[in-house]
Amino acid sequence: MKVCRRETFNSAHRLFNPDWSDEKNFEVFGKCSNPNFHGHNYVLETWVEGDIDLETGYVIDLKYLKDLIRNEICERFDHRNLNLDCEEFHSLKPSAENIAVVIWNILRKHLDNRYQLSVRLWETENNSVSYSGL
Repeated sequence: MKVCRRETFNSAHRLFNPDWSDEKNFEVFGKCSNPNFHGHNYVLETWVEGDIDLETGYVIDLKYLKDLIRNEICERFDHRNLNLDCEEFHSLKPSAENIAVVIWNILRKHLDNRYQLSVRLWETENNSVSYSGL
């Protein structure tokens, strides 16, 4: 059985390689390389898979999952510049792919091993990434 909690956060970021010229960065990353950054209204789906507990009828208490996501992810990344404000991205490009991996790693530490975890991060209504661990 899989259950999902959906949360949102808003962050700014810039995709660029500091070893490249502005022209090369624009060629590879387009508007996402804007030196003044740009933002997204991210939608995060957190999927937890496991057995249904006979005593509660839950796979996992969704209030626990909600609080975990809000405390560990939204508080950390919401209304932040990922490049400048978040140590996770000081040396890691904050692409949707890397953000999803970082989120998965943070949440994984707080979940019992009996659960499988996957995250889906929507950067726009048309673009999303999904990560379920290695």
